[in-house]
Amino acid sequence: SVSDLFTDFIVLFGLRIGKKPPDQEHNFGHARIETLASAVVGLSLIATAIYLGIEAGLNIYRHADYQPTKLALFGAGISIAVKEALYHYTLRVGRRIKSRLIVANAWHHRSDSLSSVAVFIGVTGALIKPSWHILDAFAALLVSFFIVKVGLGILGKSLSEFTDTAPPPEIMDKISQCTKSVEGVLDTHDLRVRTSGGLYQMEAHIVVDGQLTVTDGHRIAKAVERCLIEEVADLDRVIVHVDPAADR
Repeated sequence: SVSDLFTDFIVLFGLRIGKKPPDQEHNFGHARIETLASAVVGLSLIATAIYLGIEAGLNIYRHADYQPTKLALFGAGISIAVKEALYHYTLRVGRRIKSRLIVANAWHHRSDSLSSVAVFIGVTGALIKPSWHILDAFAALLVSFFIVKVGLGILGKSLSEFTDTAPPPEIMDKISQCTKSVEGVLDTHDLRVRTSGGLYQMEAHIVVDGQLTVTDGHRIAKAVERCLIEEVADLDRVIVHVDPAADR
């Protein structure tokens, strides 16, 4: 469908541009392009749900009669199977490479599958009893609400990235504990973490003995970086600033 082609184009564009390395004009890379593409996919899901809901509402209001064939039932069943397979495959790929954009596109496949489920219910009902064909409209209406919820969730996560919202408390606690566990770190402060393209970028200030040499302070900072990279999943960038205890 046109909707599938549009979202597939957005996904390919977002992945292609979003994975580019940093350059002079984009010092932190291009991952926010992937975030933007995820937001577009979320909006596309919401638009699809609104269209589906309006169509379902009109069909309920009109209550037009139709007599489907078993071929329509077969077609809906095939559509469900194919779209569900695409959903699970795309979801696995997205989780494996830690791409929220691909995960968002997986839900677009799921929305197509659910739409076909509504058709399947309606056709089955009509084959049993012609007046039951209206079941697909009611099912489609329920599906539209579910798709809106999913779309809003994807859009919300994308907007959170754009506004540099901190990750969940458990992630912040793990980062703080890891930083303080390194030998030579007396304290930490100004811990900042943001998400970009589904990956964390962070900076932190560590307090060390003011009598240490610059080399020793640098060694401790590198040990903090290694600890964070090993312990915190999806960590893309770490900047550690060293403060002498006497200057605080």
